Amino acid sequence: MTEPTGGAKPTGGAKPTGGAKGPDELRRQIEQTRGELGNTVEELAGKADVKGRALARAADLRDKAGAMTVQLRSSAAQAGHSVQERAAHVGPRPVRSVVQAGMRHPKPVLMAGAAGAVAVGVVRWKVAHGHR
Repeated sequence: MTEPTGGAKPTGGAKPTGGAKGPDELRRQIEQTRGELGNTVEELAGKADVKGRALARAADLRDKAGAMTVQLRSSAAQAGHSVQERAAHVGPRPVRSVVQAGMRHPKPVLMAGAAGAVAVGVVRWKVAHGHR
């Protein structure tokens, strides 16, 4: 059965008040209910804003990718300097020139390293799953 239209049912965590004890109490209850309703509407609007949430998530992922890129470049530079130092002291001249070329043009070296890592991952996956 449906409730009569004159009686308002409390929603959510609101407690039944038993009625106002005067006009001032009634105004206070109305203002409190308006505030709760406003919060509920804002919450629902945020959940319904799929595009806004997607844009926020994309921005978050962009920030993480940027930070990861900076970290990878720093690690690659440190590794390159380490290899260059070792090659300068130990390796023959051709090794030193290859390392120096890699330091001058780090993007191709990083791309080759990434491609190699992907190839190793694919081979490991195939072996782990019984593919040959």
